[in-house]
Amino acid sequence: MYRARDRLEHSEWLKELEAAGTDLDLSQSVQSTATDLFLSHLPDEERSKPAVAAASLYAAALIGGEQRSQPAVADCFGVSRLAIQSRWKELLEAAGFRAPSW
Repeated sequence: MYRARDRLEHSEWLKELEAAGTDLDLSQSVQSTATDLFLSHLPDEERSKPAVAAASLYAAALIGGEQRSQPAVADCFGVSRLAIQSRWKELLEAAGFRAPSW
């Protein structure tokens, strides 16, 4: 879980998440889930935040049934597909879902 203050402190990242969700034509519900995942798993290092934001959006799209490709999501955040690949399953499982085995 996260604090309400985290929304204020990381408002720039939340704007980026929203913009990426809009670019990928994802619903508000998916964008809200991505925000919750991101704020619940904030990395300490600033350089890790783009990868966690991308993985959060990718995982949220899976949860919401609006799957997008890893490269498409990665492009929105300027990270590699591997950055998403290495993080999305742990975010999904931390949210209480079982990651697919494909």
